[in-house]
Amino acid sequence: MNTVVQVSNVTKVYTMGDQRVEALKGISFTVLPGEFVAIMGASGSGKSTCMNMLGCLDVPTGGEYWLEGVSVGKLSKNELAEIRNKKIGFVFQGFNLLARTTARENVELPLVYARISAVDRRERAMAALAQVGLGERYDHYSNQLSGGQQQRVAIARALVNEPAIIMADEPTGNLDSKTSVEIMGIFQRLNRQGITIIMVTHEPDIAAYTSRHIIFRDGLIVSDAPNASPRLVEREQEQTP
Repeated sequence: MNTVVQVSNVTKVYTMGDQRVEALKGISFTVLPGEFVAIMGASGSGKSTCMNMLGCLDVPTGGEYWLEGVSVGKLSKNELAEIRNKKIGFVFQGFNLLARTTARENVELPLVYARISAVDRRERAMAALAQVGLGERYDHYSNQLSGGQQQRVAIARALVNEPAIIMADEPTGNLDSKTSVEIMGIFQRLNRQGITIIMVTHEPDIAAYTSRHIIFRDGLIVSDAPNASPRLVEREQEQTP
């Protein structure tokens, strides 16, 4: 089976003044199509550096990273930007929505950058909002939506370009526990539809909803194991608007 992500002996070194910081010390792993992976670890463990690299926001110092068979470290800045737009959907802790635009317009943004026609943008954005249970609130502004609804808009925006992978960075960090479960239900449903998801979280309760845990410590992977019994969100909860 082809891999979505292949990381081979990747290192990342930052130089700060006369100090040399090894954020990643030679990590290797693969992610197959349709996996739902949690990347975990304490602050400073390397998990965020790894996520930045997987999201093509940064490139390795050493080793290689392939995204759908493309070696990311050899790409130009423009090529990296194109990959971020076409192959990766991002979901962030802080939602990162534009305040003065509607839910639909927020979801359309990646399509604008991809030069998709206005008619197609609207159709695809509405379909993505429907997937996350917000089809009837397409014309609401961010300040008219709850935190959970804003994160649903962010997930729809991540979906709209039909990316190879969704990268979620602490997606429940700003949400209460009930809403967090609802959001994990959406991720589980999308994953059952075949979408590959990699999620950074420091919360074991949230990681319990994923099917594989990769744990970082001091720039190294110390554990990479399947979650034999992922916690499942009740189907009716997934449909909560």
